[in-house]
Amino acid sequence: MKPSVPLLLSFNAGYVDTAGFLALHGLFTAHVTGNFVTFGAALALGTSGALAKILALPVFCIVVMLVRLLGRAVSRRGVRRFTTLLLVKVLLLTLGAILAIQWGPFSDGDGWQAVVTGMALVAAMAIQNAVHRVHLATSPPTTIMTGNSTQMMMDIADVLSGGLSAEERHSALARVRSLGTAIAVFALGCAVAAVVFVMIGVIAFVIPPVIALASALLARTPGEPAPA
Repeated sequence: MKPSVPLLLSFNAGYVDTAGFLALHGLFTAHVTGNFVTFGAALALGTSGALAKILALPVFCIVVMLVRLLGRAVSRRGVRRFTTLLLVKVLLLTLGAILAIQWGPFSDGDGWQAVVTGMALVAAMAIQNAVHRVHLATSPPTTIMTGNSTQMMMDIADVLSGGLSAEERHSALARVRSLGTAIAVFALGCAVAAVVFVMIGVIAFVIPPVIALASALLARTPGEPAPA
């Protein structure tokens, strides 16, 4: 697997999460559990978008199960499931972009147009989460940076303590580099999305499908793993 694939996925996750948050009244499309907090805030403050936030987790879970079933089905037919699932994600991001441009900007986060657009993006990122668990298990998570930050700080503390063997120190430093890169690229995606959204509004959603397609094309390498 080319190292650039997880980095493109991390950048795209940060971008989609930020653009979705800005356009869809605080909806997290990649880190869906964060919607519990924003759902509570919407109820307490009377702001819009509560419906999409409460729907995000069940939609996410259903899509992950469907991805698992689809992955096994295409694998039995001799089709590369990793690339296939990434291309399905491209289609969903493209759909999300079309809907956002057609219906946006969204004045009401609870309107059905905003909800449908948000769920298309949530479904796309659910695919990325599921694909990562199966095919990129040795790479840092591309959507949830809390765990990455925790592990990186623990590794830094272990290195500074001086109690590691040479091999353990080497492994810890390698993880720090890998985790730090994933976090930085995700943050870059967030920053770019914010700037682009301020400049061109919902048209900013045309970028994620392009990045997703690039990652899918790069993933087409010989010897793709086919885990159960």
